[in-house]
Parts: sequence; C-alpha cells; structure tokens
Amino acid sequence: MARAPAASKTPAYSVVVPVYNESGAAPALAREIAAAFGARPYEMIFVNDASTDDTLAQLTALKAEIPQLRVLSHAKNAGQSRAIRTGILAARAPIIVTMDGDGQNDPADAPRLAERLAASPDLDLIGGERVKRQDSAAKRYASKWANTIRKRLLHDEANDTGCGLKAFRREAFLRLPYFDHIHRYIPALMIREGFKTAFEPVNHRHRTTGASKYTNFGRLKVAYADLRGVMWLQSRSRLPGEVSEA
Repeated sequence: MARAPAASKTPAYSVVVPVYNESGAAPALAREIAAAFGARPYEMIFVNDASTDDTLAQLTALKAEIPQLRVLSHAKNAGQSRAIRTGILAARAPIIVTMDGDGQNDPADAPRLAERLAASPDLDLIGGERVKRQDSAAKRYASKWANTIRKRLLHDEANDTGCGLKAFRREAFLRLPYFDHIHRYIPALMIREGFKTAFEPVNHRHRTTGASKYTNFGRLKVAYADLRGVMWLQSRSRLPGEVSEA
C-alpha cells in the first residue's frame, strides 16, 4: 500500500484521478488541474490502474514540471473504484476531489466544489451534476434511466451520481463500506452514515482521445446486484445520533 510522503506543509486538497490506458488524455488533464488550482495548497494523485499503454511513462515524465503531482501504480488492473480508494488512502489532505481520467470532467470546476466544501462545516460531500452531457444519445438515455431508478430506490438526492467530479471529506469516505463500483454509490452511502450532501452543476466535455472503459450492457450487468446490495446496507443501518463521552 502506498504511503503519503513526508512534507513540510499538509495540502488542503488532494485531487485523485484514476487512469487506465489514458496516455492521450492524462498529461493534458494534469496540466489543466495544475492551472485550475494554481497557488492553492493541493496535491494531485494520479493512480495508474495497470495501464498497458504508456500512461505511466507520460505521467512520470510530468513530475518535474508539476511538483504537486504524485503517481501511484497498481501491479494488476483492479478497476476504477479501487484506484480511487488507493489514491484516497495515500492522500494527505482532509478534502478529496475526484475526477475521471478521460478529460470529460472540467478541472476548472474542481476548486469551486473543494472550496465550498471547505467553507461548509455542515457538508461532507458536494457532487457534480453534469449539464449539457457530451455523450452519445444512447449513453445519455441509459444514464438518465439508471439515475431515475437509483434515486427512487436509494433516496440519495443525486440526479447524476455517475459524475466523476466530487469533493468530499477523506475521513467520511474511509468510514464507508468498500466494494467494487462504490464510486457510483458514494452519495447514498454518505447519507447512510449520517453525512450531509449537496450538488452543483458542472461542465462536461467531449472525449477527445481514447475510448470509454464501460458499455451500457456492462453497466447493466453489475447495476442490479450493486443496487440490491446498497439497498440491503441501507436497511441494516442504525445511526446512534450524537455520541457523547462521560
């Protein structure tokens, strides 16, 4: 397991980006994140999920240009949720910002979500909701259908839980039960633990390089089991209210 490096100043934000075969998108995305966060105290953690292209080499070469960049790499492909968790476990900041590695999330939106969360002690997660989706009609329809069903069954208040751009408290995430594909259910699981969530509109961009790692059929295959599992977790939750020490 990767350990956070020693540093003289703890960052306020850790931007975690999972990537798998994104050599065409990852370097430009890293530069955009650096430009968006500017002089803010942040670190950027790209988690290479055992890519078979030169994603790792491209990112490693950028470390001299972007001192805030850290690059972690899985020995075996373990999926997007595990890559996100790897980055969060290694993160040094109390606030995590996640983004997809394909460049469709706009880094310009990330500081706004992170800073609103930092200024809102009553909130634990702010999720992005993509406006003007730049996906195929079939993908937009499938996403809308899935979001409607999930929201109705889980009551997670999220219109677009598939958006990769989220800001949340590291401590809160680490209290959630982990399973593959958890990244699609983080708002519901946050609410299950008594955390407060909110959502903001964010930009969405065309994919200009690479290919999607998911298909509508592939999502459908796992969605039914995942949804039933999260519903079961919700049914078995018992919150104790405020905890006091005598």
